[in-house]
Amino acid sequence: MTPLVALEAKAVPLMRDNVDTDAIIPSREMKSVSKTGLADGLFAGWRYVAQGSRTPDPAFVLNDARFVDAQILISGANFGCGSSREHAVWALAEYGFRVVVAPSFSPIFRANCVRNGIAPISLPEEAVSQLAAAAERGETIALDLHVMTIRSGAACFTFAMEDEARTMLMEGLDAIELTLKRRTEIAAFREADKVKRPWVYLKK
Repeated sequence: MTPLVALEAKAVPLMRDNVDTDAIIPSREMKSVSKTGLADGLFAGWRYVAQGSRTPDPAFVLNDARFVDAQILISGANFGCGSSREHAVWALAEYGFRVVVAPSFSPIFRANCVRNGIAPISLPEEAVSQLAAAAERGETIALDLHVMTIRSGAACFTFAMEDEARTMLMEGLDAIELTLKRRTEIAAFREADKVKRPWVYLKK
C-alpha cells in the first residue's frame, strides 16, 4: 500500500449520520471479490439519478465540481455501520479517498480502513463541523500523522490513533507485513520452540 504520512487535499462534506456500508456501496454493485472496479459503485444509491443508472444526480455532493479529486471525506457519526463488507473501504480507496473524518466509526469499518490505507480520524462533532465548513468554502485540509493533527487555516485539531494503526498507515503495511517486521523474533522463537517441543514440527 502507499504510505500515508502527511496529506493536504480538498475534502468532501457528506454530513449525514449513520452512513452504512450498503450506502457506501450497495450490494448490487459488488460483482467480484476484487479490490478494483468498485469506484463507480461508491454511494451509487445517492450518486446517480436511478438504480442501475450512471447518470449523476447533481444534488449529490460527490457530483459537485468543487469537490473533484477530493481525497478527504468528512461525514457524520457512526460512519461505516451496518455489515462488515470490506468492499465499502475498497470502493472509497479506489475512488481516491485517503482520509475519512467523522465523530465516530463502526469498529469493523475503522479496522478495514487502516488495513487498506485509509486513515479514519475521529474528532468531536464541533471540530468535524468546522472542517466541513472549511471544505464548503473551498479550503484544503491538511493531515499530519507524525504529530496527529488535522487542520484547515487557523483551525487545528489533534486526534488519537493506536500505535499499530498509525504504523500501518505511515509505512503502508497490511496486517501480514506488519507481523513480518518481527520476522527475526519469530524465527528465534521457532528455533527455541523446536528444542522444547520437537514433536510439534514435521521432519523433512
